[in-house]
Amino acid sequence: MVVVFVLVALLMVGVLVTANWFVWRRLFRDTTSAPGPVRRIGAAVIAGGWLLAVGALVAERAGAPFWLQRVLAWPGFLWLALSIYLLLAVLAGEVVRPLLRWFLERRAAARRTEGAEASAAPAEDPKRIPAGTAPPKAPETREVPETREASEAPGAPGSGAGSTSPGTLAVPSRRLFVSRVVAGAAAAAAVGTVGYGTYGVLSGPKVKRVTVPLARLPRTAHGFRIAVVSDIHLGPVLGRGFAQKVVDTINSTQPDLIAVVGDLVDGSVKDLGPAAAPLAQLRARHGAYFVTGNHEYFSGAEQWVAEVRRLGLIPLENARTELPHFDLAGVNDVAGEDEGQGPDYDRALGDRDRSRACVLLAHQPVQIHDAVDHGVDLQLSGHTHGGQLWPGNLIAGAANPTLAGLERYGDTQLYVSRGAGAWGPPTRVGAPSDITVIELASRQA
Repeated sequence: MVVVFVLVALLMVGVLVTANWFVWRRLFRDTTSAPGPVRRIGAAVIAGGWLLAVGALVAERAGAPFWLQRVLAWPGFLWLALSIYLLLAVLAGEVVRPLLRWFLERRAAARRTEGAEASAAPAEDPKRIPAGTAPPKAPETREVPETREASEAPGAPGSGAGSTSPGTLAVPSRRLFVSRVVAGAAAAAAVGTVGYGTYGVLSGPKVKRVTVPLARLPRTAHGFRIAVVSDIHLGPVLGRGFAQKVVDTINSTQPDLIAVVGDLVDGSVKDLGPAAAPLAQLRARHGAYFVTGNHEYFSGAEQWVAEVRRLGLIPLENARTELPHFDLAGVNDVAGEDEGQGPDYDRALGDRDRSRACVLLAHQPVQIHDAVDHGVDLQLSGHTHGGQLWPGNLIAGAANPTLAGLERYGDTQLYVSRGAGAWGPPTRVGAPSDITVIELASRQA
């Protein structure tokens, strides 16, 4: 087993090194005519970015001093996102590169043809030359054969290395010109994508509204609103200001009940207690409820359960409460099994009255199968982030029964929120953050 782990680790390192070498080659080596400071700076940027990224991940998991986590988190996590889109943009450039060279070659050939036709055409209105006279002779010029590199220049003749005669500017070869254009476009696309995705996260989640009909919901509960928020991920990047935006957005929807379905934090109560303080301002007629996510078990789940209780939220640790119109239950995340605090469905749901509708809070969508077995009407989950960074949605979709949104499993419906925050890079691409207001609908209405 150890040998397999080592081989897989070596394979992953090999793939990572190869991918970064390819990015360096396309962005720095192929855009310069000879070794020099540009190539060395490019290598230093890529290597330094990965050192910061690894440092940020290790510091967070190892519980390093919080100031150090914050110093490493911003540049390190942003580099993770940027490196993904640099690689994707450079790979896309491999499709553009031959097309651009073909276009330039055709344009150069057309210009050479036009020049040849112009030189072969007779002069218009030649002047008469008196008998016994001859026009002055122009000084002879030696014709220099055009070199291959010169013929590849996109403009005036010049060598691929940029050699010029005195008083003229260097013109890059066509290959060098194409490499610079493609590399510049790739870098701009990657930076723009990460910048836009980061702005989307930092500006706060948007409200999404979904109506969910429940067969056993009484008519008197028709229109009951549950504000669902997951994956806030308070930490060294997203702090108290972000928590305040989330709280203000939730309160603005005036929900009947608030459900915080896990992954609230990435850090200890000592470091992030002040950041979570705005949660005390949550307001709903039937209260705010909380269940643990996998990240709580990386951050001291027992301490955080006590902290959210102090802030006024009601933790549902494999527990159920009977609301006037339906049962609300919550189970611990599956990550708690390693600490003997995993989900216990029998304790939360075993002895309930099955004639009443039941809503279950469970962080991970994979818990839906147990919810079906226990006759739950609706499970509310998060965890997936909707993939967070495209094409991560392909991986997250393969690992979870539902990536995002509402789906039905037998008589049980599952709603998965994309989450309010972000883990690692404070960036989302193709998976915008949200707070969902679930409006329950009675089929008896």
